[in-house]
Amino acid sequence: MGGRMNRAVRTNHPGVPGDRLLAWTFIGLPVLGLLLFFGYPLIVIGLRSFLGQGDVLSLAHYRRLWTDPGLPRVMLHTLWVSGTTMLLTTVAALAIAMALHRSRMKGKWLVRGVLILPLLAPSLVQGLGLIFLFGRNGLVHRLTGLPTDIYGFASLVAADVLYALPQAVLIISVALVRTDRRYYDAAESMGASAWRQFIDITLPQAKLGLLSAAFVVFTITITDFGNAMVVGGSYRVLASEIYNQVSGQMDFGMGATIGMVLLLPAILSLYIEHVASRQHNGSEHALPSEAPPGRGRDAALSMTCIGLLLPVAVVLATVFYASFVKLWPYDFSLTLAHYHTNLPDGYTPILTSLKISIAVAIFGTLLLFMLAIGMRRLSPALARIVAFLAMMPAAVPGMIIGIGYVLAFNHGPLSHWLYGSLAIVALCNFYHYHTQGFLTISTGLRTVPAALEDATTCLGGGPLQSTRDAVLPFVAPALVSTFFLLFMQSMVTLSAVTFLVTPELNLASVSVMQLNENGFISQAAAYSACIVAVVAVALGLMRLSTARIGIYLQQRGKLHVA
Repeated sequence: MGGRMNRAVRTNHPGVPGDRLLAWTFIGLPVLGLLLFFGYPLIVIGLRSFLGQGDVLSLAHYRRLWTDPGLPRVMLHTLWVSGTTMLLTTVAALAIAMALHRSRMKGKWLVRGVLILPLLAPSLVQGLGLIFLFGRNGLVHRLTGLPTDIYGFASLVAADVLYALPQAVLIISVALVRTDRRYYDAAESMGASAWRQFIDITLPQAKLGLLSAAFVVFTITITDFGNAMVVGGSYRVLASEIYNQVSGQMDFGMGATIGMVLLLPAILSLYIEHVASRQHNGSEHALPSEAPPGRGRDAALSMTCIGLLLPVAVVLATVFYASFVKLWPYDFSLTLAHYHTNLPDGYTPILTSLKISIAVAIFGTLLLFMLAIGMRRLSPALARIVAFLAMMPAAVPGMIIGIGYVLAFNHGPLSHWLYGSLAIVALCNFYHYHTQGFLTISTGLRTVPAALEDATTCLGGGPLQSTRDAVLPFVAPALVSTFFLLFMQSMVTLSAVTFLVTPELNLASVSVMQLNENGFISQAAAYSACIVAVVAVALGLMRLSTARIGIYLQQRGKLHVA
């Protein structure tokens, strides 16, 4: 990351005082926002974990982690669930990535389509679908009479695997794409079998990607509490324990302490990702690999994909279908009753989530663009510091950011404007996904021709003119992708905003959890279907927009050449 970022940094500081002020404004506002709305809550939650009774500095909360009879067992449960999920998901993701990039399997578009599905919904939807199918009164029990009990370790692992699988496939796919085809050509000429090529070339070349995927899955599992709240039952894990400590017992000190413990694997995961991105064995000039013909291999990988992805599709399809069923699983006649607005909040939480997500997408994209542009006019040393700050949110789980916001902004000078407002939820969502947007725009900026920007500057254009005429046309696809990324993530996020809702301010993803907890499981399915529909439309618009921009840029390039 550091090396790639340095190549994007430009040191041609503007000479006009007004231009210099504009450039420092571009970098100053986003950095101030990072310090105030990310750094400050993190410091507050860290300090709160060391405050005992009477707000005296103490290690009492950390001692409780080992002396409380239940907490050591909860930590063991968490490690067991996360470790099992990490192992199963990484192996499954490798098989699917191999099918996508190392085979001539038919229907790859369908595989990619199914992989997108879990990203369109809050994390707890996987657990909700498992309840419809395998709950004590689920479809399997009604059809077979077999006793089914979905709650506990096995179901929690299954739900987490379904949720984390797409992200693991994406990371491993990048590692496979970076492997140079010439390695395989050399192995073929030496008579190496396909299995030897997999062992001696594919695995070594993809090892950092595999490691990165494993730690990302581990972090996702250990910090997500949506599925734990739905199918965990009496099998307690740290994420659900934080929720119980903060929301149930109002023990913010213990919640902050457990949150600090959860930071450790998240920081380790970020470090592994950083190492993988800098030290991958592939090359930017690597020739893409082309799979040789192999019917047996393609058939085996096709069956593997069906076995792994069919549960993903079935679980989400069951949730969607159940939202139209009159009384699951007794009366399967179809109805729109669950979509009626006679629920306690009607569709207000969905409209609220839409407003917040649009605000996050607009202002978040603008701030990230300002930050990335401003960094290009910093010295390499300062740019590395700012890049480090911009990457920090990736190491902090959403639940910890949410607790930090409660502790930092429910009291104090900013509470009058932020407490119970749309703004506090929007800020929380934006800084939760700050790093992903920053990386997307930074990657887009590397496509800007340096000569074009230099020419604009030489002709007397200041930072604003240079940005508008030389940078914006090339970075437009990345800006569109960042806009929709922030919108979609803000619509489905759960852990970061759970502690920020109030009776007057509720969100769509939190409403799904609340409806399920109160026994309105079909209404929860209807709410989930609405969220999936909104995010799917956003995804379609994103792809349409980026395609249109790509065509426009190609036509513009041809005109310039002519």
